[in-house]
Amino acid sequence: MFLKASTEEQAKAKGYCEDYKVFLNQAKTEREAVEYAVGFAKKNGFVPFEKGKKYAAGDRVYSVNRGKALALAVIGDESLEKGCNIVAAHIDSPRIDLKQNPLYEDSELALFKTHYYGGIKKYQWTVIPLALHGVVVTKKGTIKVTIGEHPGDPVFVISDLLPHLAKEQMAKKGNEIIAGENLNIIIGSERNGTDEKDKEAVKDNILLILNQKYGIEEEDFISSELSAVPAMEAKDIGFDCSFIGGYGQDDRVCGYTGLTAIASVSKPKKTAVLFLADKEEIGSMGNTGMKSAFYKNFIADLAPSVSLREILSNSECLSADVGAAFDPSYKDVSEKHNAPQLNHGVMISKYGGSGGKSGSSDANAEFVGKVRQIFNDNEVAWQIGDLGKVDAGGGGTVAQFIANLNVEVLDCGVPLLSMHSPYEVAAKMDIYMAHKGYKAFFEN
Repeated sequence: MFLKASTEEQAKAKGYCEDYKVFLNQAKTEREAVEYAVGFAKKNGFVPFEKGKKYAAGDRVYSVNRGKALALAVIGDESLEKGCNIVAAHIDSPRIDLKQNPLYEDSELALFKTHYYGGIKKYQWTVIPLALHGVVVTKKGTIKVTIGEHPGDPVFVISDLLPHLAKEQMAKKGNEIIAGENLNIIIGSERNGTDEKDKEAVKDNILLILNQKYGIEEEDFISSELSAVPAMEAKDIGFDCSFIGGYGQDDRVCGYTGLTAIASVSKPKKTAVLFLADKEEIGSMGNTGMKSAFYKNFIADLAPSVSLREILSNSECLSADVGAAFDPSYKDVSEKHNAPQLNHGVMISKYGGSGGKSGSSDANAEFVGKVRQIFNDNEVAWQIGDLGKVDAGGGGTVAQFIANLNVEVLDCGVPLLSMHSPYEVAAKMDIYMAHKGYKAFFEN
């Protein structure tokens, strides 16, 4: 689709993606994504939602859930009784989390113990520069941590075997090449003092640095949420700069395009709602995941005099999540007639799941037809997408949880190469068409 697009449309797509790269570099965790989104929302006229206050058509409100999830709404002309138009994305991404007692010393090296978050190929996370992001709750308050992103910052790394000694390792299956317990992050080697009898002198030195520089004590790790993420910037890819490479595009690409879409809506017919959820990569559980009551409570509080059941049963939703783009280097896992291709537009998926559509909401044909018509009427380039060949694997989205509320739901997002890797690839035209498609849906 990119080659068929007008010069003007190509320029719009590339211009739109400049700010998107800034977002990717500033929002590498769900907390940072919420912080960015709130700042963006405020600049575009959104104000904190006040329960019990009456809102008029065109009013713009947002509500933050524990700093990790966000709901935004633009009030429509019609009563919420007739439902709302929802776009739901998630803003968490696969990463490496520190354990609650992470710091230890072994053979005069200081390391962090970790537990990976979400579905990853563990070997992809070794020997790449890592940055540390998150929060630490201390006796004196909460400390925000971002180390490895700024000039002069150190970065961190998970080591791997040299090929000369990796004969046994290379004979293992892919999921066994690196054991989960071996994703240990190297963080230092200098000793604290000259006492040769001190068996943890390197660890003690790290603790001294942490306390002096950041005010962190060892026990503070217990009440922390610290993650190691790739310390690499989002960049243009290709001589023609038609792609963007960067960490966390699953699913912050749909979160960002949903955010810019709802910000561009002025006074929609139906109330437009954007959900940015946490915890999708680990099942959408918890009070910040899509299974939380936060999201339906937000809608209920928008119109307390209207039955929530009625609002939801009349609502429609695009589950904004990424898909697997056709990769010519790995043709065997895709069924080409139903595989999304880069630069062919935003992708819609009637169903997902695995092993016979298990874990999928499987959208109704009537709603698929309606979304097709909206996109066609608004010149949104779109394509059908399927997650690989039948029985090749599969995966789910938040669509199933929203559909369970009796809402019409269709998966709709940006196709990626190298999904769940430290450096995913998306096409600029597909990103721009996601923004354009979500906007058209909000305004329908």
